[in-house]
Amino acid sequence: MASAHAPAPGIHARDRSDVPPVAGKSARSTEPTLCLQVEGLAFAYRSRRVLEDVSFGVAAGELVGVIGPNGSGKSTLLRVVAGTLRPAAGRVRVAGADVAGLSRGELARRLAVVPQSASLPEAFSAFEIVLMGRTPHLGLLQAETARDVSIVRQAMLQAGVWDLADCPVGQLSGGERQRVVIARALAQQPALLLLDEPTSHLDVHHQVQVMEIVRDLCVGGLATLAVFHDLNLAAQYCDRLLLLHEGRIQAAGTPEEVVTPENVARVYGPQVHVYRHPANALPATLVAASRAGS
Repeated sequence: MASAHAPAPGIHARDRSDVPPVAGKSARSTEPTLCLQVEGLAFAYRSRRVLEDVSFGVAAGELVGVIGPNGSGKSTLLRVVAGTLRPAAGRVRVAGADVAGLSRGELARRLAVVPQSASLPEAFSAFEIVLMGRTPHLGLLQAETARDVSIVRQAMLQAGVWDLADCPVGQLSGGERQRVVIARALAQQPALLLLDEPTSHLDVHHQVQVMEIVRDLCVGGLATLAVFHDLNLAAQYCDRLLLLHEGRIQAAGTPEEVVTPENVARVYGPQVHVYRHPANALPATLVAASRAGS
């Protein structure tokens, strides 16, 4: 069966028509539904502060990207939001509930995480991997029901991997494995999806394929927070960006507001240049070598 999520011929501009406005910048009379609220977050590894006074929200149907250089606190932020790390200060609320007061099962029913490189048992089929996403909804020793199987099928269709249901994970390509992991996260039926560098180790074709799926999920109402190293992908697909540097938010807003020559030079250095993408005028970055070519 052919995938319903074949990538477009080229990266295109985001369609924001279905995305709720940012809190505090609403063009509508009603406030957007915030699935994630982060307030005054701080975190330290022993005496080394990694995050300091981080506050933002993610609304239903919104894709927010976290960008910044290595060591800026991006992945740590995701782990604190996911409840894996406990903050030194501040509060994280997911779907209205304080993460600190939720059990692991309750948290897994509210949010799902797609890590950089998920370790998967290679003899398991793709269907069996995605079925694991139903675990937070099952009681002790409770078997999956027909409803669980139906939810798994829908998740795999959304991620474009239903045709791979019977394939052992060990036979899947990198892009296929990543889509299976996304399907497993969707099977949890979360209000919030967390993605840690979802396109790392993928070629351009599969990067676009994964981001098209994520964009479709957001259009369908899922709130998503994603960490990116690739500024160009982040600018093309995200509704808003948070630029982290030395544990603090240096800039927040639309890609046009965040990926500016001034911000990029201050955080990444003068060898990274910002241009307008010729296809859609969104910001794009290019690197210039410090020495002239021969």
